[in-house]
Amino acid sequence: MSRATAEKRSGAPLARAMRPINNVVERWIPSALVFAIVLTLVVALLALTVTRTNPVDLVKSWGDGLSGLLAFMTQMALILLLGHMLANTRPVRRLLSKLASLPKTPVQAYLFVFVIASVASLITWGLGLVVGGLLAREVAASGRERGLRLHFPMLVAAGFSGFVVWHMGYSGSGPLTAATPDSFIAEHLGGEVVPITETTFALPNLIGAVATIVVVAVALALIAPRGKDRIVELEMDLREQLVETEEEVVTPADRIDASRIVTLLVGAALVCYLVVHFVQGGTLTLDIVNWSFLALIFLLVKNPFEIIRLTKEAASNVGEILLQFPLYAGILGMMTGSGLIQVFSDWFVAISTPTTFGMLALLSAGLVNFFVPSGGGQFAVQAPILLDAAERIGVDPAIPIMAVAYGDQWTNMIQPFWALPLLAIAGLKMRDILGYTTVTLIASGLVFASILLIWSL
Repeated sequence: MSRATAEKRSGAPLARAMRPINNVVERWIPSALVFAIVLTLVVALLALTVTRTNPVDLVKSWGDGLSGLLAFMTQMALILLLGHMLANTRPVRRLLSKLASLPKTPVQAYLFVFVIASVASLITWGLGLVVGGLLAREVAASGRERGLRLHFPMLVAAGFSGFVVWHMGYSGSGPLTAATPDSFIAEHLGGEVVPITETTFALPNLIGAVATIVVVAVALALIAPRGKDRIVELEMDLREQLVETEEEVVTPADRIDASRIVTLLVGAALVCYLVVHFVQGGTLTLDIVNWSFLALIFLLVKNPFEIIRLTKEAASNVGEILLQFPLYAGILGMMTGSGLIQVFSDWFVAISTPTTFGMLALLSAGLVNFFVPSGGGQFAVQAPILLDAAERIGVDPAIPIMAVAYGDQWTNMIQPFWALPLLAIAGLKMRDILGYTTVTLIASGLVFASILLIWSL
């Protein structure tokens, strides 16, 4: 029996019922780059039809806006780059290999992968994506060696499901941008910042993160294959062996590149800077998050040779961000220059109340995420609209900030863009896991909506 046939007959009834919808999503959703181009055209047409902007002014607003997010783009690219590098350092890979033998039953294995991936995603989304794929492989291979029958697509789905809380954590681009002085969003906050104590570290968000992990874990346990359900086991050991390769050291320059002292010095210097920053009253910003991950990497790698190799391996994942963000910046430029932001804000104010604002913002953010799958890009396009509307109806700015954050991470579960790096690690396709991640979408959505409703009271 083929994998495809087995997969069609496996899984819980809810997962099987969702497959037609999942097939439509996978078949008809184009690449994120195409979405960015289509969205540019749609916004341009809207600006020309619902505002008084003429084509020449619109093109100028678009062109002037292209460079508007360069600093933000670099920050986002660094988060993904450094997260990927951190996940592939030797100490982290060895830790994942040791953890893989802990689950003793199939359900334990699925939930273990989900929880570890969730914790990693809360630390940084780049780390969470890679850890989810690597740990799914490690657990599957370890389970096979111990005679544990594990459904590999379910393991990978559990790893990707951990990504559903990333925007509630340490590297959440929306809250961090709002907390960063002089960020592109500052003008929509009256030149002020919204500290992360009011967003990421606010009690509703902390409770929401824990509740999401618990509720999704229960949902995954309920749909896990059992009894006579057919499973698709790992066909071969996909784990990459951690080979301690030694670079050839011939010249004095080689000896410097092979020395751990160099990387330790940089890592220690970064740690000292971070300590001074916080002791002197500094706050958590996008830059500080990146420097903390960079410090960890320099402390964990063996020498400059290793950090160069990790950089090369991680760089391929950053290309799409670098290409798409100027397009998002151009969209923001058109919306701002034409007054389209005000039009959208007026519409949102008309349909919202202070109590329902958060839930409606969540639904809109979940929809927009299909077209702008980057959390940072979506925040750039949507946050100005929601912040303006929130101010006009007297809603705390933390609500629209977290609504965009929740909406982004929520529909990621059925948006293929961010699943691609993890699926590449696992050797699967999106259709192999969508039946399970759709259940994660439903379970997490209930929690997000509830948290925003309570937060708005």
